[in-house]
Amino acid sequence: QVQLVESGGGLVQAGGSLRLSCAASGRISSLKDMGWYRQAPGKQRELVAAITSGGSANYADSVKGRFTISRDNAKNTVYLQMNSLKPEDTAVYYCKAELVVAGLTVGMDWWGKGALVTVSS
Repeated sequence: QVQLVESGGGLVQAGGSLRLSCAASGRISSLKDMGWYRQAPGKQRELVAAITSGGSANYADSVKGRFTISRDNAKNTVYLQMNSLKPEDTAVYYCKAELVVAGLTVGMDWWGKGALVTVSS
């Protein structure tokens, strides 16, 4: 029905960069807020960055100035550019989107399956 598929994870050295992408597909009539969360081993899932349909963004304090979230509404895709990566950024990164499925009127949250980002020291 609806799928969120992340791509772009991998292994990078500290100080390096990665770019994550998340494409939403399926019977979507409206795509609202989108965001990236991450979960490190033994820790709770936390918000990394979020962006509204109008392009307003907010970030976790730990990534401000290093990560940039953006979206392409024509492609139903959200991106996360990650620069100056640190070992503590190592986690599974999940995409979340609030969207309205075609034929319905209420928005719901959908999650991707996650992309592993590993930063070596």
